[in-house]
Amino acid sequence: MPVESPRTVPRPVRGRRALALGLVAAALLLVAVVWGSLLFGAGEVTAGEVLRGLFAFDPSAKGQLIVREERVPRTVAGLLTGAALGPAGAVMQGVARNPLADPGILGVNAGAAVAVVFGIGVLGLGEPDQYLWFGFAGALLAAVLVYSIGSLGREGATPVKLALAGAATSAVLGSLTTAMMLKDRMLFDRFRFWKVGSFSGREPELLWQALPFIALGVVIALALGPRLNALSLGDDLARALGQRVGLARLGSAAVVVLLCGAATAVAGPIGFVGLVVAHSARMLTGPDYRWILPYSLLLAPILVLVSDILGRVIIDPGEVQVGIVTAVVGAVPFVVLVRRRKLVEL
Repeated sequence: MPVESPRTVPRPVRGRRALALGLVAAALLLVAVVWGSLLFGAGEVTAGEVLRGLFAFDPSAKGQLIVREERVPRTVAGLLTGAALGPAGAVMQGVARNPLADPGILGVNAGAAVAVVFGIGVLGLGEPDQYLWFGFAGALLAAVLVYSIGSLGREGATPVKLALAGAATSAVLGSLTTAMMLKDRMLFDRFRFWKVGSFSGREPELLWQALPFIALGVVIALALGPRLNALSLGDDLARALGQRVGLARLGSAAVVVLLCGAATAVAGPIGFVGLVVAHSARMLTGPDYRWILPYSLLLAPILVLVSDILGRVIIDPGEVQVGIVTAVVGAVPFVVLVRRRKLVEL
């Protein structure tokens, strides 16, 4: 029976109590950001109207109607999207041992996006559950395609080759999505904001459909923490410690497809969230994925909702889509990562 090595459970930079308090602080910050998402945006809404819109709704009150019909759905969409993309990015970085691993960079989001647009624009699908299944299928096909391309050659699927394959796949799939939208004017008008990532006008039915899939993916991702700790040591050592490497990678890939497919169906292809949040969590916790994953689960919705709030208020009376804001926020740490000497080592 294999004996667990101390190296399979990397010691966090801070003690357990400090890390637990950090999670509590992140949860409180998330509550404050949710309140801000309900309070700020186009149209004047007071704190009292937010409370009444949530707990004593009066459809005749304009402020309460804005809260209930517009801000609650987009806030829930932001929570679900962040809760999906944060753990997905952490899982991808852990299983690939690649600091550039991110659902957007490795083409998973682009695959989900092109499948959703194809299903709605070409096949005429209109039900929210159909969006989700096409998102899952597109994310899965993109992941398989990127891994197949990255595995070519004697070295196999190295982190750098996977990143390059993902970038190329994202460019091709993004072009296909744009081509389908430009071919159909009505489809373009409907999805031009969705394509860059947006929470505006999210249908409650779609959010309810996505919720169980994202919840299941988050639960499985959190359970993968010990296995990701072992995989981060390398395949040979992970096998020596009793880990079933192939099964762990397959489970991780399934979680990423589940989370990214659902998130893309809800909000469109939002990039850089998993990349930025996973590294921020690692800076706070150290290399232990048992802490990185729950921190990512809380920090990603904070980043997404703050970006959405900024997008609403920086241009009045219009708004900047959340995908554009997260891309601006994520570009700086991405460039820093690229310039690091030990780019592919975690």
